[in-house]
Amino acid sequence: MRPHLSAAARRRAALLPVLPLLLAGRLAFAQGAEPVDMTAISKIRAEAFEHSQVMTMMSWLTDVHGPRLTGSPITRRAADYTVQQMQSWGLSNPRIEPWGTFGRGWVNEKFYAQVTSPVPFAVIGYPQAWTPGTNGLVKSAIVYVRIDSDADFEKYRGKLAGKVVMLAPMREVAPRFEPLAARRSEADLAKLEAAPLPAPAAMGPRASAPRTAADSAAMRQQEAMRATQATAVRRMAFIADENVAAVIEPGRGDGGTVFTNNGQSRDPKTPYGTPLIVVAIEHYGRMLRTVEKGVPVEMELDVRNRFYDDDLTSFNIIAEIPGTDPKLKDEVVMLGAHFDSWHAGTGATDNAAGSAAMLEAMRVLKASGLKPKRTIRIALWTGEEQGLLGSRAYVRQQFGTRDSLTDAGKKVSVYFNLDNGTGAIRGVFQQGNTEAGPIFKAWMKPFDDKGVKAATLSNTGGTDHLAFDGIGIPGFQFIQDEVEYGTRTHHSNMDTYERVQDADMKLNAAVIASFVYHAANRPALFPRKPAAIAPRS
Repeated sequence: MRPHLSAAARRRAALLPVLPLLLAGRLAFAQGAEPVDMTAISKIRAEAFEHSQVMTMMSWLTDVHGPRLTGSPITRRAADYTVQQMQSWGLSNPRIEPWGTFGRGWVNEKFYAQVTSPVPFAVIGYPQAWTPGTNGLVKSAIVYVRIDSDADFEKYRGKLAGKVVMLAPMREVAPRFEPLAARRSEADLAKLEAAPLPAPAAMGPRASAPRTAADSAAMRQQEAMRATQATAVRRMAFIADENVAAVIEPGRGDGGTVFTNNGQSRDPKTPYGTPLIVVAIEHYGRMLRTVEKGVPVEMELDVRNRFYDDDLTSFNIIAEIPGTDPKLKDEVVMLGAHFDSWHAGTGATDNAAGSAAMLEAMRVLKASGLKPKRTIRIALWTGEEQGLLGSRAYVRQQFGTRDSLTDAGKKVSVYFNLDNGTGAIRGVFQQGNTEAGPIFKAWMKPFDDKGVKAATLSNTGGTDHLAFDGIGIPGFQFIQDEVEYGTRTHHSNMDTYERVQDADMKLNAAVIASFVYHAANRPALFPRKPAAIAPRS
């Protein structure tokens, strides 16, 4: 048993790993290197590691207010909770800020799927987003059909009404010989740090040139894909016209993990289609193999999905810590994460983890009593899963474009984003910004004991920092340990509170709080990269 320590002793113990860096930090400042405020970092670490509220927020955002599909009333309740939390911490003007039209909301209210014959078993499955329900209990034989040609369409015309239909063949399910979870090794971080400067972004159509064999192969592949997609669209229109009760799809993943996505347009003008149900691959395989043996498989299916058309807009969540320097307070340092999720789990690692870490960073800064010179602004985005909609709209409305930045856009120093799961921060993607590396290295040094050390010139994509980077405002995503993000939790039914790592979350909040505080107190705005290497938004 560890001896009982007083609160003061615990704070001193938390600071021990950074005390050896105190002299080095002061020396770096004296020599003109990037300044590092070790006193501020010690306060941040003490608050983040000893008095963390991040997992409490995680539970509220997932267990109580999850999942958070954009447009759903659950997401609005989660936003109301978040605004109340920020008010309680004393943040300035916490608010829900509409960004524009999104489309209809959607919530799955009931799902029941049971094979009743020849051997009863419960089916693991989830409806795809924005697809309709079954309008009550359906009892049907499962029918497996392949509809690829004109002859196939005629073969099944008038024969599928009221049936539960399987359209896809079974895929291979390979054994898992590698661990599902992983952390970045020292070799992996070294490889990232050695990455070259990314190639300049294309600034228009490629110059005309003779076609190569690779060009021709790529064109043939694209043509084949377009043909396949056209057939798929025609097939689903046929299924809807035939009044099929539901389509069962094999899920990506295995071992009971099911990944869900969008199944139909959220445009309220789009007619309701057919219920689409994605099921665990092991259950899909059992049903399909039995049907292929000529043995009838009977199923009961009851799915209730509700659409919300009254308010087609969506929103971001915004709050500030005002700057204290009269000359710098109108300049802004931003941090953010996407607030929305998919619907099979509770949106824990994607991306309540990022949202909670950013919120905790703001709480830590307020609780530590630190006084940033520039204003620090948090933004939590919706519509990210549908194409970075919330962040792109906010940047366009507030900051303009690359060719026409608003005055507000010119005063944004930097934006930091977190959206790669629960894993510990190990560094930063520089997005080709060569001047960012030495700055990040200085800011990471006080967290070297936690393995935060890598700065890479590499780009990373797929999340909201791109909205800022695209108009020339420095926007960065942190490098994180993978943990189970790609293998188990990303967009899946396993994306729940239990998959979030407490120690990683505390570290992430501390690192982010330190980064934004130091950015807010730099003598100058964060350096921008040359326009030639910046992709357009």
